[in-house]
Amino acid sequence: MPKIYQHLITVPNEAIDSNGHVNNIEYICWMIDAAIAHSNAQGWSPERYKQIGASWIVRSHYIEYILPAFADDKIVIHTWISSLHKIRSRRKYKFVRTHDQAVLITAETNWVFFDFQRQRPRSVLPEISGAYEIVPEDEEP
Repeated sequence: MPKIYQHLITVPNEAIDSNGHVNNIEYICWMIDAAIAHSNAQGWSPERYKQIGASWIVRSHYIEYILPAFADDKIVIHTWISSLHKIRSRRKYKFVRTHDQAVLITAETNWVFFDFQRQRPRSVLPEISGAYEIVPEDEEP
């Protein structure tokens, strides 16, 4: 089970905006896709979360756009958990273009663990927190 997950994407033409590069909103979609893929790899699929009636919801995103990406670029999204508390978690991301190893963006999402029946945050189950290794800052890619 990887503590730093790598999610590969190829930029589709549909992601390009009127400025000729990837539209900023696409990165948020890719961040969520990478988070779900990492969760799946750790044994926590959307279906499994649905069975327990709870899941992670976004509280906030922070993104630093460094370089643009273009159609057909291959990008590796590195993602990892940097903190995990009673009801919240911080996930970080680093987007790296494969052909030149350029860092395109760095980002993080603050997630809250949410009970859908009671419509409020709830404590993260030990089985979930135990599925992830926290990556300290000095071990980040």
